[in-house]
Amino acid sequence: MTAVPRRRMVPAYLATGGRSRPNTPGFERLTVLYAVGAEPPQGLEHEHGRLWELLRPGALTVVEAAAHLRLPVSATVFLAADLVEAGCLNARAPIPRAQQTDRSIVERLLVGLRTLR
Repeated sequence: MTAVPRRRMVPAYLATGGRSRPNTPGFERLTVLYAVGAEPPQGLEHEHGRLWELLRPGALTVVEAAAHLRLPVSATVFLAADLVEAGCLNARAPIPRAQQTDRSIVERLLVGLRTLR
């Protein structure tokens, strides 16, 4: 017999607390989050505590955390913003894509390295 997945008791949109925007600006789907401290902060709501526990072992992006928590990304942004504001999480911008290296520079470097032999 397969286990029936439990349905959430509280709808995911209630995690936002009725807000339309998080208090902390600048969160994207690829913002990297990581927990601060070794002990869970006191007085966290259930969903906030789940996010903090998820991030305690290491960093995840907002979208990865949302997938693990089975919450919409938008709701996870609110949870993360609340925890960053409370000092329980740190967030950093995603690493930008690397720019393509100019091929002529690489070719000149190779020529220079070959002349060193």
